[in-house]
Amino acid sequence: MNKNQLLLGDEAIALGALHAGLGGVYAYPGTPSTEITEYIQNHPLAGERGVHSRWCTNEKTAMEAALGLSYAGRRALVCMKHVGMNVCADAFVNAAITGVNGGVVVVAADDPGMHSSQNEQDSRFYGKFSMVPVLEPSNQQEAYDMMAPAFELSEQLRLPVLLRVVTRLAHSRANVSVGEACELRQLGVDKGNQWVLLPVNARRQYKSLIEKQPTLQAASEASAFNREEAGPCSGGLGVIACGIGYNYVRENENLPISGLLKVSQYPLPEEAVRRLAAQSSELMVVEDGQPVVEEGVKALLGSGYRVRGRLTGDLPRTGELNPDCVAQALGCPEREGAAEARQVVGRPPALCPGCGHRDVYAALHEVVAEYPEARIFGDIGCYTLGALPPFSALASCVDMGASITMAKGAADGGLFPAIAVIGDSTFTHSGMTGLLDAVNDGSNITVIISDNLTTAMTGGQDSAGTSKFEAICVGLGVAPEHVRVVVPLPKNMPEITRILREEINYQGVSVIIPRRECIQTLSRKLRQQKQKKES
Repeated sequence: MNKNQLLLGDEAIALGALHAGLGGVYAYPGTPSTEITEYIQNHPLAGERGVHSRWCTNEKTAMEAALGLSYAGRRALVCMKHVGMNVCADAFVNAAITGVNGGVVVVAADDPGMHSSQNEQDSRFYGKFSMVPVLEPSNQQEAYDMMAPAFELSEQLRLPVLLRVVTRLAHSRANVSVGEACELRQLGVDKGNQWVLLPVNARRQYKSLIEKQPTLQAASEASAFNREEAGPCSGGLGVIACGIGYNYVRENENLPISGLLKVSQYPLPEEAVRRLAAQSSELMVVEDGQPVVEEGVKALLGSGYRVRGRLTGDLPRTGELNPDCVAQALGCPEREGAAEARQVVGRPPALCPGCGHRDVYAALHEVVAEYPEARIFGDIGCYTLGALPPFSALASCVDMGASITMAKGAADGGLFPAIAVIGDSTFTHSGMTGLLDAVNDGSNITVIISDNLTTAMTGGQDSAGTSKFEAICVGLGVAPEHVRVVVPLPKNMPEITRILREEINYQGVSVIIPRRECIQTLSRKLRQQKQKKES
């Protein structure tokens, strides 16, 4: 018997995976994907079944561990934000060549509009590049409903399946009708040699992947998640709406269109596109992200057929879509209150009052003023806000781990002092290899690992290197006497600034670790302790 639950899109994905017989979830926290793993971690069914749900060090290790679980015959879920697909790409792309045993679903949560990201990357390209099926739910109900078919499709085709969502779906709530959980899925261990990608095997597996493409195409054409709907205007504008774009179209009444094709499973259902084109004078593609389908439809129908969308300027080329810009593109009247909503002024984020990163930047601001050529290279995390006033401290912030390697490269070019600021979770995610490069080159850089004992930017998840950073740095070759730990508090400012000066002037690699717990996680712990005492 089904029952309704009010769920985030992320939570609907998580519950759908649990109900589909999930064996383990592997993930690195990243907005807007984080809540998927957290929901599984806190769900009683996951505890009863021993579902693996510990955070991974980065997305690459998550993808590889999921492949190991699949090899052993269990269903695996891999979760990340869109830029995490770049980190796991080596394993993800090769997983299409090895194939899978237990079903593997990879969730990529894209962030159109860059609410908390460095780019507007569209993960559907990874599905096309890897030649694997892609699913894109249009709402929370579909996000739940897709999970069991996604795992079944993965096992049927012996391929990973990519499920793509966007921020607006991941972080909004809706009533979801949920069913009962199926049994924990357990296949036997795969004893084939296709997992060994020696060239002789890889060539055979790649040929097999190519031969599967007609099956993928047929599955998309027949998918219940792709749907053709008639419109009131014969021979007029036809609309192709992808994922959440379908909701934006449907929020407008009395659409002046000849037909609507909802696309939520890829490869693109080409025959359905041709049928819509045949009954329409032109097509408009509504997709949140990059013009993946728009380009595909143009190629399919040829230059003589007019296709409108983001490439033509009918829809915004950048940022996320919304019902209002879609209404305007479709010639619908503006909804009541839309003009007022556009007047809302955004509020920039800021470091929390009492945050230890504030004291780190205060010390850096004092010391760096003594070196006119100094540059501070930043990284991804709460401390990235040090680029904004009142600190305005960072010269760069490119991707996870780039602070150390950019500081190294700048030092190679003669810049002094070259300082890197990186967080604890980001350091273990992708900063350690850069530090090893710097040690091997004897680079003249100062690395600050601002350790707040958690992955704070995404809500306080465990940090992989907690209590290990000094040992890691020494193990990578940093001289023990140049691995310094300080407590970032205003009263310790004289000590911190003295150590900064000493390590900046040291000719080689030095590491300073300002360590103080995140003010948010500390507050939560104190509240929980108080509640326990009162109960």
